[in-house]
Amino acid sequence: MTDFLKWNKEFRAQNLYAFNGNINGLLWLKVRAVCRSKQLKQFIKANGIELSTTKITEQNKELFDILESLPNAMQLLNDFLNDHEHEWYKSLGINEDQLKNDLYKVHHYIWGGNQNNSLDKHLVSKYVKVISNYDELVSKQSEIADNAWNYVQTSWYNNWTSYLIECLFKRHRKVISAVGEIKSVDFFINDNPIDLKVTFFPNQYMDEKLKTKLGEKEISWLKKKAKENNIIFDSKQTESQQIYIISEKLLEIGRKDVISELNNKRKEVIHEAQKNEIELMTWLYTHQGEMRFGAENRLFVILIDVNDISQSWKMKRAFSLIEPKIENYLDNFTDTSLKKIDFEFKGNSYSSLADVIFIVKE
Repeated sequence: MTDFLKWNKEFRAQNLYAFNGNINGLLWLKVRAVCRSKQLKQFIKANGIELSTTKITEQNKELFDILESLPNAMQLLNDFLNDHEHEWYKSLGINEDQLKNDLYKVHHYIWGGNQNNSLDKHLVSKYVKVISNYDELVSKQSEIADNAWNYVQTSWYNNWTSYLIECLFKRHRKVISAVGEIKSVDFFINDNPIDLKVTFFPNQYMDEKLKTKLGEKEISWLKKKAKENNIIFDSKQTESQQIYIISEKLLEIGRKDVISELNNKRKEVIHEAQKNEIELMTWLYTHQGEMRFGAENRLFVILIDVNDISQSWKMKRAFSLIEPKIENYLDNFTDTSLKKIDFEFKGNSYSSLADVIFIVKE
C-alpha cells in the first residue's frame, strides 16, 4: 500500500490520532487542503509542478507523491495556505467592525425549529401533517413566519460569530489555515491539525453534575421547594418551562435563598469542570451526535456566563473577553498543550488530542 492510500485509509477510518507527530501524515492533510480544483491549479502553477493526470482524485495522489520527495514540500504548502487564506478574507469584503456592532442588534436567541434545530422537520410535524383544514393553516401564517425568522436570525448570529472567532485563530502567526476545508481540520497550530468547536457549557453535563450535588434532578429538587412554599405549577409543561416558572415564583415570594443555592451549585459544577478539563473533554467526545461523530483533534472554546447560563449565547459576541483569551492561548501554545483523550463511542475505542479554552463572564 502506498503512503497516500495508507493515510487515506486512516482518515476514512476516523483514526486521526495516527496523523499526530507524523510528517507524512501532516503532508497528506496539507495536500488535501489544496486539492480543490481551483486551488490545486494555482498551487502547481505557482510552484512549477506538472501533473500527468486530469481527475482531481488522481491529481491529489500524484501531487502527494511528488511532494513527498521534495525537501521543501511543507514550506511550499505552508506559504500557499497562508497567502490564500488572506486572499479569501479580502474576497469576502466584510466590514468586521460593522459586523461586530450588528451582532448586538440580535436581542434573543431562539431556534425556530425543533430541539434538533431542524426548521423543515418542525414545520412538517407541527403544521403540514397535523392541520387538515386549509383556513386553519392560513391562520398560522404569522406564527410560521416567526418560526422561520427566529431560525434565520439565530443561524445568522451563529454563523458570523463563529466566523469572527475562527478568524482570531487563523490570523495568528502560529496558525496555518486549512483553506480547502478539510473535513475534521479547520487549521494547524504548530503543525497540529485542529478542529475548532465553539460551544456553550453543555446542559446535559450540568444536569448530571447537579443531580449528584442535589441528590436528585434539578426539576425534582425545585418541585419539592415549590410544594414547601405552596407554589402551584403545571407539571404538563416542559422541564425548562417548569424550572423557569418555579424559579420566578420563588423569587416573587422572597425565596431568593433557594435560587441562590441552586445558582451556587451550578457555579461549583463550572469551576470543577475548569479544574478537570480532561473529564469534560472526554464527556464532550463521548456525547457527540452520531450523525456528526468525529475523533479528530479538537480545541473547544466554551463560553459561559456564570451568573446566568441561559444568557451565555451573548458571550459569542463578547470579543473584548474572547480575543485576549485566544491570543494568550496561542502565544503560549507548546507541544504539550494538547492532552490525549481516550474515549469510546458506539462500542469502538478512539484516541484524540484536545484542549479547552474557557471564556467566562463572572
